Amino acid sequence: MSFRDTLWALLVVVLWAFNFIVIKTGLDEFPPLLFSCLRFVAAAVPAVLLVGRGGIPWRVILGVGLTLGAGMFSFLTLGMAHGVPPGLASLLMQFQALITPILALAVLGDRPSSWQKAGIGVAVAGIVLIGWELSASASVLGMLLVLGGAASWAMANIQIKQAGNIDAFRLIIWMSLVPPVPLALLSLFFETGQAEALRGLTFTGVAAVLYTGLASTVLAFGIWSRLIRKHSPTVVAPFSLLVPVFGMAFAALLLGEDFGPYRLTAAALVFFGVFLAVLGPRLSPLLQKTRLARPLTTKP
Repeated sequence: MSFRDTLWALLVVVLWAFNFIVIKTGLDEFPPLLFSCLRFVAAAVPAVLLVGRGGIPWRVILGVGLTLGAGMFSFLTLGMAHGVPPGLASLLMQFQALITPILALAVLGDRPSSWQKAGIGVAVAGIVLIGWELSASASVLGMLLVLGGAASWAMANIQIKQAGNIDAFRLIIWMSLVPPVPLALLSLFFETGQAEALRGLTFTGVAAVLYTGLASTVLAFGIWSRLIRKHSPTVVAPFSLLVPVFGMAFAALLLGEDFGPYRLTAAALVFFGVFLAVLGPRLSPLLQKTRLARPLTTKP
């Protein structure tokens, strides 16, 4: 993976990490399913008028729209509405990085390298440590809902890879047409307060919808999908393990969440794990050259 693509992946990490703060703010303004519906309306309506479909099959648009759109974001938003704080939500969503290589092996026959296995293992250890430290204050149902979002994200990663040579940016825009319909119906039947939220629309609510719809969905997932298509899902997915590190930092700075020694240790594990998974394959030739260049010592 090139240095430029690595920087693109890190930009996505920052956008997604801040997104959890924005979601918490948006949930103070809208019911969760309505909020998810509005984010995709914001993503789809202006963009589809300007961006053509580009020959992307409707089955791909529908499939990714249901898993990445309706599935992932409804589970995530509902989980946070059930009491999962932004820091823990950003952590739990990154279990997709563990699920994606498993699905890639089962569906695509894409075997992770030894470096990637080691890196994912170290990073998951960091995630488990953070989850153990935070879980006492979170709803079990909420945590399970967020994990459902992580599984939906992993399935979407595989669908995008299977789709082959398509324009990922167009895919993210056009798949945004799919979620509003099921999410609006679910909101209509299972939520209350939609009319009041829309009548009392505030600047904060509009900003939350626009950020989640345009920055976090169109821009971030457009970049992510291009990286998934260009590289192996096993290579790209570990970057998402950095999201809880940045997410907890944003939560500590902006929401006053405590950042104790357990979280700092876990964050260090996540950083090291991503380093191994992403850069490890590049280190092997360097280490081999270093060994070969080392002078041999002989006993007198």
